Amino acid sequence: MAELTHSSIVIAADPADIMDIIADVEAYGDWIPGIDSVSAKGVDAAGRPAEATFAGNLGLIKDTYTVAYDWADTEVSWHLTKGEMLHDLHGTYTCTDLGDGTTQVDYSLAVELAVPVIGMLRRRGEKVIVDSALKGLKRRAEEG
Repeated sequence: MAELTHSSIVIAADPADIMDIIADVEAYGDWIPGIDSVSAKGVDAAGRPAEATFAGNLGLIKDTYTVAYDWADTEVSWHLTKGEMLHDLHGTYTCTDLGDGTTQVDYSLAVELAVPVIGMLRRRGEKVIVDSALKGLKRRAEEG
């Protein structure tokens, strides 16, 4: 299993609103660079996607891949169920209410490609994905 890349950001929104944005996976292309399309499949009891298929450029490679989700009130994790160029992909968003109208969002991600890539390049690619997703999430949540 690949080592996780982690980053966090503080967003002026409550955790429930942020989790609603995260659960709207079909809109990811609007705020996450490199996502060309997303198709959600199935829903859990709260109406959140059970899995989704993504097409896009992950910074290191272009791929189509499917992930399955595990949702909680202030956290979601996912893992790869099918990929062409990806061997493993798993990550987590965790929202922590800071009590002042803001939320800290922590994002952890690990990517393992089916083809060999120098660890430093893989980690750099993960960092770009994590940072751009967090910045996009902040813009999306704070634009009202």
